[in-house]
Amino acid sequence: MGKPTGFLEHQRVAEAYEPAAQRVSNYKEFVARLSDEQGAVQGARCMDCGIPFCNSGCPVNNIIPDWNDLVYRGNWAQAIEVLHSTNNFPEFTGRICPAPCEAACTLGINADPVGIKSIERAIIDKAWEQGWVKPQPPAAKTGRKVAVVGSGPAGLAAAQQLARAGHDVTVFEKSDRIGGLLRYGIPDFKMEKQLIDRRVEQMQAEGVSFRTRVLVGAKELPAGIVNDATTVISADELRQGFDAVILAGGAEVPRDLPVPGRELAGVHFALEFLIPQNKEVAGDRANPISAKGCNVVVIGGGDTGSDCVGTSYRHGAASVTQFEVMPQPPEQENKALTWPYWPIKLRTSSSHLEGETRREYAIGTKEFIGENGKLTGVRTVRLEWKDGRMSEVAGSEEVFAAERVFLAMGFTNPVGSVLDAFGVSKDGRGNAQANTDGAGCYATNVAGVFAAGDMRRGQSLVVWAIREGRQCARAVDEFLMGESVLPR
Repeated sequence: MGKPTGFLEHQRVAEAYEPAAQRVSNYKEFVARLSDEQGAVQGARCMDCGIPFCNSGCPVNNIIPDWNDLVYRGNWAQAIEVLHSTNNFPEFTGRICPAPCEAACTLGINADPVGIKSIERAIIDKAWEQGWVKPQPPAAKTGRKVAVVGSGPAGLAAAQQLARAGHDVTVFEKSDRIGGLLRYGIPDFKMEKQLIDRRVEQMQAEGVSFRTRVLVGAKELPAGIVNDATTVISADELRQGFDAVILAGGAEVPRDLPVPGRELAGVHFALEFLIPQNKEVAGDRANPISAKGCNVVVIGGGDTGSDCVGTSYRHGAASVTQFEVMPQPPEQENKALTWPYWPIKLRTSSSHLEGETRREYAIGTKEFIGENGKLTGVRTVRLEWKDGRMSEVAGSEEVFAAERVFLAMGFTNPVGSVLDAFGVSKDGRGNAQANTDGAGCYATNVAGVFAAGDMRRGQSLVVWAIREGRQCARAVDEFLMGESVLPR
C-alpha cells in the first residue's frame, strides 16, 4: 500500500489548473493530469491503514490501495487492469466525481487525504495514450437480446458488461448523440466529449448497437426536457423484440420555481441553457440563450448551478450571483463527527473562481420582476432556519438586477410516462421501484424489465450510476442464463 513512510514524507500534490483568465475564453478542459512522477508520489502517500475505508467510500468499490501501490512502483499497465475491474469508465469519474473516497481516506483524519481522484485520472489517461484500452468482444454469443433505454453512465455500464457476456445489446437514446447527461448535462470544460466518443467506438467493437433520436414509451415529455427524438418506440414493441429491457434513463424532470413572473423571458431551467451550449461546442447551431453582458442569477447551489456559473462567465456575463436556500455550511467539517462519511461543508468550485461570483445563502425567491415581458430582476427575502424549519426575516426583502435566471435546483424524478408505458411500479418519489440486493435485484414488477441508475434511485452521481449499471447487468445476465460470472 504505497511507501510505508510515504504519508510522513510527502505532501498532497494537486492537479494544476490553467489560469481563470485564460480558460474562460474557451470550453476545453483546463485541469492538467499528474505526471508519472507526481502520481508515484501520491501513490506513496497511501497508508497501510489496515481497513481501507476508501474502498467502501467509493460507490463502485474501487480497489484503491492496490492501484495506488502499483502506480507508486511504476506498474501502470497492471494499475489500469485493477482499476477497470471495478469501473468501466474511470476517465469520467476521474474528472467529475466529487471523490467520496477521499473523504473516507484514513490519512484525511488529520492530514490532506491521498489524491485518489487525480491518480485514477492519471492511470486511465496514460492507459489510453499507451493503447492499453482495447475492445473486449465476447468469446461466444448467447443469442439473447437486451434493450437498454438511456445512454448515460448507468446505461453504458450495463450495456458494456452485457455485451462482454455475449448478449446482443441495443442502446436507445432520445438525444442526437450518445452519452445522456454525461454528454449534455456536463460542460465540455469539465469533461470533453471525445472521451465518450472513444468509449462508444470501443463498445461498438464489442458488439453494442446504438440508436439515437429514439424516444421509448412516452410521446410527450415534461417542460424543461430537451428531446431530439424523431422516432417513438412503444414499450410493447421493445418487450416483444428483446429478451430483457433495462430502463436506465436519467432523473430529468427539473424542479421548478412557480413564483410570480416565472413566465418572463429570461427565466430558464438550467439544462435549457447547458444542453444547447454543449451542442454549440460540438458544432451545432449557436446557443439561443446568451448570457453575454447580462446580470445572471443562478438559483441552486449544487453542481448544475456551478456549471451555469462557469458557462455564464464564458459567455461574458456582466455579473453572476448564486442563490442557495440553505444556510452557509461551515468552511471546515468536524472530522471526529463526520469521517469517513461525506461531510457537509462549504465547497468552492473552479467555476466560482472564474469571476467575482456573489454567493448568497439562506435566501428565498419571492418574485421575478420584468418589463414588457422581459426579466429585469429578482425579488428576494432572507430566511432564518431554526430546528429544521424555515421562516422569512421581516423587512429583509431585496431586489437583485437580473436579465437571466437559471433554475438549477435539482431534478425530482425520471419521466413518469416512460415508467407508466411499461407498467412499472414507482416508489414514493416517482422512481422505478426495484431492490438492489438479493434474488431478483434491479428487477421491476414487470417480468423482464429492470431499472438502474437515476431511473431507480433518483438524481445521483455518475459513479453511483456506473455501480448500478454494472450490478443490474449481472442481474439481467442471471435472469437470461440462470447464472452469471459478471462482477457486482
